Amino acid sequence: MGSDYKKPDAITTMYKSEFKHKAWALPVGDLLYVGRSTNQKLTKFRIKTIGDLTRTDEAFLHSQLGKMGNILWSFSNGYDDSPVKKENTHAPIKSVGNSTTTPRDLENDGDVKIVLYILAESVAARLRENGFRCRVVEISVRDNELFSFTRQKKIDHATNITGEIAAYAYQIVKENYHWQKPIRSVGVRGADLVTDSIDKRRRDNEL
Repeated sequence: MGSDYKKPDAITTMYKSEFKHKAWALPVGDLLYVGRSTNQKLTKFRIKTIGDLTRTDEAFLHSQLGKMGNILWSFSNGYDDSPVKKENTHAPIKSVGNSTTTPRDLENDGDVKIVLYILAESVAARLRENGFRCRVVEISVRDNELFSFTRQKKIDHATNITGEIAAYAYQIVKENYHWQKPIRSVGVRGADLVTDSIDKRRRDNEL
């Protein structure tokens, strides 16, 4: 969020002491993992800014959005322990992914399905913004005792559609995770990328 605060070249600090002043007035849609569908749900509850979300009772958000409500409440309050990554690495884009460590354990299929959809929404949007589609969907899972694994699935057509990426990701989790332990971290990645133009030519040739 800070990287978008003063585009294109300004440097913006987002210290804890500055968070309320700089972030609370911003639209809630600027917050990480708030896609279009989540934004619409929040608007129904008159939650339009990050400050509105911060002032909303966490238990209410959980009742309406499940574990994602807890995640969004934590982010709106400036709580995020995700590692900071360096900007402008020059390697070509080979994949687009997103992951999160949840504030509370994910304990069942319903919990993880919500988080996978939010992550897939972010991945799909970035694919579309950069003119890509993915031919491989990959998931990563870490349980609350730090056991982790990664699995991927080759799909039959390239896609940058949220629902399709989320459905494949959920299928992979269902096939590979049996809930011996709750999940604490999950990620979604689109790989084996092709450009929209290449995929269009391939589909045209198949007609």
